[in-house]
Amino acid sequence: MRANVVLFWLLAVFFLIAAGIYTFWSWVSGMEPVTGIEWVGTVAITLSAVLSAFIAFYLGRVHKAQGGQLPEDRLDANIDDGDPELGFFSPWSWWPICLAAGAALAFLGLAVGFWIAYIAVPIALISLVGWVYEYYRGNFAR
Repeated sequence: MRANVVLFWLLAVFFLIAAGIYTFWSWVSGMEPVTGIEWVGTVAITLSAVLSAFIAFYLGRVHKAQGGQLPEDRLDANIDDGDPELGFFSPWSWWPICLAAGAALAFLGLAVGFWIAYIAVPIALISLVGWVYEYYRGNFAR
Protein backbone atom coordinates (compact mmCIF):
# COMPACT_ATOMS: atom_id res chain seq x y z
CA MET A 1 0.00 0.00 0.00
CA ARG A 2 2.97 2.27 0.56
CA ALA A 3 3.76 2.10 -3.15
CA ASN A 4 0.21 3.18 -3.96
CA VAL A 5 0.50 6.19 -1.67
CA VAL A 6 3.74 7.27 -3.31
CA LEU A 7 2.31 6.77 -6.80
CA PHE A 8 -0.76 8.88 -6.06
CA TRP A 9 1.35 11.68 -4.56
CA LEU A 10 3.53 11.60 -7.69
CA LEU A 11 0.40 11.69 -9.83
CA ALA A 12 -0.91 14.69 -7.90
CA VAL A 13 2.39 16.55 -8.41
CA PHE A 14 2.37 15.65 -12.11
CA PHE A 15 -1.16 16.97 -12.56
CA LEU A 16 -0.29 20.21 -10.75
CA ILE A 17 2.70 20.73 -13.02
CA ALA A 18 0.60 19.83 -16.07
CA ALA A 19 -2.09 22.30 -14.98
CA GLY A 20 0.48 25.07 -14.67
CA ILE A 21 1.97 24.31 -18.07
CA TYR A 22 -1.50 24.05 -19.65
CA THR A 23 -2.59 27.35 -18.15
CA PHE A 24 0.58 29.13 -19.27
CA TRP A 25 0.40 27.60 -22.74
CA SER A 26 -3.23 28.56 -23.26
CA TRP A 27 -2.47 32.09 -22.03
CA VAL A 28 0.52 32.49 -24.35
CA SER A 29 -1.22 31.01 -27.41
CA GLY A 30 -4.27 33.28 -26.95
CA MET A 31 -6.89 30.55 -27.26
CA GLU A 32 -9.46 32.64 -25.43
CA PRO A 33 -9.77 36.20 -26.73
CA VAL A 34 -11.26 37.70 -23.53
CA THR A 35 -9.33 36.20 -20.60
CA GLY A 36 -6.49 34.53 -22.45
CA ILE A 37 -6.82 31.35 -20.33
CA GLU A 38 -8.82 28.28 -21.30
CA TRP A 39 -10.57 27.61 -17.99
CA VAL A 40 -12.24 24.27 -18.64
CA GLY A 41 -8.99 22.38 -19.16
CA THR A 42 -7.24 24.25 -16.38
CA VAL A 43 -9.95 23.41 -13.86
CA ALA A 44 -10.19 19.78 -15.03
CA ILE A 45 -6.45 19.13 -14.72
CA THR A 46 -6.28 20.93 -11.37
CA LEU A 47 -9.19 18.90 -10.02
CA SER A 48 -7.43 15.74 -11.21
CA ALA A 49 -4.48 16.78 -9.04
CA VAL A 50 -6.78 17.44 -6.09
CA LEU A 51 -8.47 14.04 -6.51
CA SER A 52 -5.10 12.27 -6.67
CA ALA A 53 -4.02 14.09 -3.51
CA PHE A 54 -7.25 13.08 -1.73
CA ILE A 55 -6.71 9.42 -2.64
CA ALA A 56 -3.05 9.55 -1.60
CA PHE A 57 -3.94 11.16 1.74
CA TYR A 58 -6.66 8.59 2.41
CA LEU A 59 -4.46 5.64 1.52
CA GLY A 60 -1.67 7.06 3.66
CA ARG A 61 -3.98 7.34 6.65
CA VAL A 62 -5.30 3.81 6.15
CA HIS A 63 -1.78 2.45 5.83
CA LYS A 64 -0.74 4.20 9.03
CA ALA A 65 -3.86 3.09 10.92
CA GLN A 66 -3.66 -0.58 10.02
CA GLY A 67 -0.29 -0.92 11.70
CA GLY A 68 0.94 -3.78 9.55
CA GLN A 69 2.11 -4.47 6.07
CA LEU A 70 0.03 -5.90 3.30
CA PRO A 71 1.31 -9.01 1.53
CA GLU A 72 2.07 -6.83 -1.49
CA ASP A 73 4.49 -4.77 0.59
CA ARG A 74 6.55 -7.70 1.89
CA LEU A 75 9.45 -9.05 -0.15
CA ASP A 76 9.11 -12.57 1.31
CA ALA A 77 5.36 -12.92 0.57
CA ASN A 78 3.93 -15.48 -1.81
CA ILE A 79 1.30 -14.78 -4.42
CA ASP A 80 -1.24 -16.82 -2.47
CA ASP A 81 -0.85 -14.61 0.62
CA GLY A 82 -2.81 -11.80 -1.01
CA ASP A 83 -5.66 -13.91 -2.39
CA PRO A 84 -8.86 -13.34 -0.43
CA GLU A 85 -11.84 -15.66 -0.58
CA LEU A 86 -14.21 -14.01 -3.03
CA GLY A 87 -17.22 -16.19 -2.37
CA PHE A 88 -19.19 -18.81 -4.24
CA PHE A 89 -20.37 -18.21 -7.77
CA SER A 90 -22.50 -20.46 -9.94
CA PRO A 91 -20.72 -21.20 -13.19
CA TRP A 92 -23.91 -22.49 -14.87
CA SER A 93 -26.25 -19.68 -13.84
CA TRP A 94 -28.12 -17.77 -16.54
CA TRP A 95 -29.49 -15.15 -14.12
CA PRO A 96 -26.56 -12.70 -14.44
CA ILE A 97 -27.08 -12.59 -18.21
CA CYS A 98 -30.79 -11.87 -17.74
CA LEU A 99 -29.99 -9.18 -15.18
CA ALA A 100 -27.49 -7.60 -17.57
CA ALA A 101 -30.14 -7.63 -20.29
CA GLY A 102 -32.56 -5.86 -17.96
CA ALA A 103 -29.94 -3.23 -17.10
CA ALA A 104 -29.09 -2.77 -20.77
CA LEU A 105 -32.75 -2.24 -21.59
CA ALA A 106 -33.05 0.27 -18.76
CA PHE A 107 -30.14 2.30 -20.09
CA LEU A 108 -31.54 1.98 -23.59
CA GLY A 109 -34.77 3.37 -22.22
CA LEU A 110 -32.93 6.40 -20.89
CA ALA A 111 -31.31 6.99 -24.27
CA VAL A 112 -34.13 6.16 -26.70
CA GLY A 113 -37.48 6.28 -25.01
CA PHE A 114 -38.55 6.03 -21.40
CA TRP A 115 -41.27 3.50 -22.20
CA ILE A 116 -38.57 0.83 -22.65
CA ALA A 117 -37.73 1.20 -18.95
CA TYR A 118 -41.21 -0.09 -18.12
CA ILE A 119 -40.22 -3.35 -19.83
CA ALA A 120 -36.72 -3.39 -18.31
CA VAL A 121 -37.67 -2.99 -14.64
CA PRO A 122 -39.71 -6.23 -14.37
CA ILE A 123 -37.01 -8.15 -16.24
CA ALA A 124 -34.33 -6.82 -13.90
CA LEU A 125 -36.39 -7.50 -10.76
CA ILE A 126 -37.28 -11.05 -11.80
CA SER A 127 -33.64 -11.72 -12.71
CA LEU A 128 -32.39 -10.34 -9.41
CA VAL A 129 -34.82 -12.40 -7.37
CA GLY A 130 -34.04 -15.48 -9.44
CA TRP A 131 -30.30 -15.03 -8.94
CA VAL A 132 -30.59 -14.46 -5.19
CA TYR A 133 -32.92 -17.41 -4.59
CA GLU A 134 -31.28 -19.75 -7.09
CA TYR A 135 -30.19 -22.25 -4.46
CA TYR A 136 -33.52 -22.40 -2.64
CA ARG A 137 -35.43 -24.39 -5.28
CA GLY A 138 -34.86 -27.21 -7.75
CA ASN A 139 -31.88 -29.53 -7.99
CA PHE A 140 -29.51 -27.25 -6.11
CA ALA A 141 -31.67 -26.48 -3.06
CA ARG A 142 -29.84 -26.69 0.24
